[in-house]
Amino acid sequence: MTTVAECASAEQAEVLRSLLADCGVSAYLPDALTVSYPPIVGGIRVQVADEDAVAARKILAEKSP
Repeated sequence: MTTVAECASAEQAEVLRSLLADCGVSAYLPDALTVSYPPIVGGIRVQVADEDAVAARKILAEKSP
Protein backbone atom coordinates (compact mmCIF):
# COMPACT_ATOMS: atom_id res chain seq x y z
CA MET A 1 0.00 0.00 0.00
CA THR A 2 1.16 3.51 -0.82
CA THR A 3 0.10 6.66 1.02
CA VAL A 4 -1.06 9.27 -1.49
CA ALA A 5 -2.38 11.87 0.98
CA GLU A 6 -2.54 12.71 4.65
CA CYS A 7 -5.55 14.58 5.97
CA ALA A 8 -6.19 16.53 9.15
CA SER A 9 -9.72 15.18 9.53
CA ALA A 10 -11.67 12.00 8.84
CA GLU A 11 -14.12 14.02 6.78
CA GLN A 12 -11.40 15.34 4.48
CA ALA A 13 -9.93 11.85 4.08
CA GLU A 14 -13.34 10.44 3.20
CA VAL A 15 -13.81 13.11 0.50
CA LEU A 16 -10.52 12.07 -1.10
CA ARG A 17 -11.38 8.37 -0.79
CA SER A 18 -14.72 9.00 -2.49
CA LEU A 19 -13.08 11.04 -5.24
CA LEU A 20 -10.66 8.24 -5.98
CA ALA A 21 -13.44 5.64 -5.89
CA ASP A 22 -15.47 7.69 -8.38
CA CYS A 23 -12.44 7.52 -10.71
CA GLY A 24 -12.10 3.75 -10.32
CA VAL A 25 -9.27 3.67 -7.76
CA SER A 26 -9.88 1.81 -4.50
CA ALA A 27 -8.55 3.73 -1.53
CA TYR A 28 -8.32 2.88 2.15
CA LEU A 29 -8.18 4.94 5.33
CA PRO A 30 -6.20 2.75 7.75
CA ASP A 31 -6.18 5.42 10.45
CA ALA A 32 -9.89 6.29 10.33
CA LEU A 33 -10.80 4.09 13.30
CA THR A 34 -7.85 5.16 15.43
CA VAL A 35 -8.53 8.89 15.38
CA SER A 36 -8.75 10.36 18.82
CA TYR A 37 -8.56 13.75 20.46
CA PRO A 38 -6.12 15.32 20.14
CA PRO A 39 -5.76 14.25 16.49
CA ILE A 40 -3.13 11.66 15.72
CA VAL A 41 0.25 12.92 14.62
CA GLY A 42 0.62 12.88 10.85
CA GLY A 43 -3.11 12.84 10.17
CA ILE A 44 -5.25 10.24 8.47
CA ARG A 45 -3.55 8.45 5.60
CA VAL A 46 -5.27 7.83 2.29
CA GLN A 47 -3.70 4.70 0.81
CA VAL A 48 -4.01 2.88 -2.50
CA ALA A 49 -2.49 -0.27 -3.95
CA ASP A 50 1.10 0.32 -5.05
CA GLU A 51 0.19 -0.14 -8.72
CA ASP A 52 -2.50 2.59 -8.44
CA ALA A 53 -0.31 5.21 -6.74
CA VAL A 54 0.67 7.17 -9.87
CA ALA A 55 -2.92 7.32 -11.12
CA ALA A 56 -4.22 8.27 -7.66
CA ARG A 57 -1.73 11.11 -7.28
CA LYS A 58 -2.68 12.41 -10.73
CA ILE A 59 -6.40 12.30 -9.87
CA LEU A 60 -5.83 14.10 -6.58
CA ALA A 61 -3.69 16.76 -8.23
CA GLU A 62 -6.30 17.43 -10.90
CA LYS A 63 -9.56 17.06 -9.00
CA SER A 64 -8.87 17.51 -5.31
CA PRO A 65 -11.00 20.21 -3.64
